[in-house]
Amino acid sequence: MALGPRLSDFPRIRRTVTFYKVSSVITGSFLLVLCLMMFFRYGLGGDIELNGPDGFLGLQNKDLITGINVSTIILIVHGWLYVFYVAADFVLWRLTRFSFLRFLYIALGGIIPLLSFFLERQVPRFVEAKLARIESAAAAAAAGADSEKASA
Repeated sequence: MALGPRLSDFPRIRRTVTFYKVSSVITGSFLLVLCLMMFFRYGLGGDIELNGPDGFLGLQNKDLITGINVSTIILIVHGWLYVFYVAADFVLWRLTRFSFLRFLYIALGGIIPLLSFFLERQVPRFVEAKLARIESAAAAAAAGADSEKASA
């Protein structure tokens, strides 16, 4: 028998897909903010500072920041959001019994800008198609077993 998701796991898989979609969009959005922050840091030479000497928001050399370093906050928040994203990916991988390469591919969505938005659409479609195939095969097998009982 081919290795695949169990029918008893389908409700959990569907809940995990929903959590994955939400975490994918949020993580992808913060990744874009992180890319903008990196442009400010390495392209313009300053971190984003909140309530510093330059006013409400400003760019300041990292060593000269006296207010709140928003760049560091963006880094930390994206890191934690990525942890939740990979956790959703891991649970989905475990329940659906994907290959490990598919797990790694989905995990890249929180690292490569814009990939998470693409995967947020692709992965649920793939999972739902796989679940539908398994459900229809199980229904056909149940119908075949019922017709055998009736003829016997």
